[in-house]
Amino acid sequence: MLEEEYDKDRRVLPARLRKKPAPELPFSYEIRPIVKADLPYVREIYNYYVTNSVVTFDEKKWTLAQWREKLEYLRKLDMPFLVAQSPSGQILGYALVQPMSSKSAYRYSVENSIYLGQAAAGKGLGRALLEALIDACEDSGIRQMVAIVSDRGADASVALHEKLGFVEVGRMGRVGRKFGRWLGTIYLQKSLKSKKRSRRRK
Repeated sequence: MLEEEYDKDRRVLPARLRKKPAPELPFSYEIRPIVKADLPYVREIYNYYVTNSVVTFDEKKWTLAQWREKLEYLRKLDMPFLVAQSPSGQILGYALVQPMSSKSAYRYSVENSIYLGQAAAGKGLGRALLEALIDACEDSGIRQMVAIVSDRGADASVALHEKLGFVEVGRMGRVGRKFGRWLGTIYLQKSLKSKKRSRRRK
């Protein structure tokens, strides 16, 4: 019997007798401080954006050694670096802050960065990470948080920051060039409620 003839004669079970697909598990995660074992996953998440988007102005992928160095630097400054982890152990995204400048007078002000893995986009994780990052910064005595966002392809990021109280404070046009395109930046700022009286770098 030819294959096409066999297919015609094949019986199909009625819908009531077919096995139902397993229900999709709800999207869940835990947000916690990063550990060194998370860095390979953080590197992969970030490098996707380096090679595929203009939301970061980096043009070269980051190495694991660079991420290790950055983690140690932020730990010395007592600056939050968080990850979101799924129940299966997958790192879904991360959020961190870093100094706005190496000058000591800027020690109460930081710039944030939030990146999500592709499977976690559009599920509310970006907001959860930013909220957790704001809380952690307030616990650390940080007073101002600034987001520097690309003016191309980052509408969702701008909207998220504005929903959480960030205000646009300025723009710079055509300050970066990536993938043959001129890019500008949008600056958004939020004043935090410091939970510490003073803060100084270690």
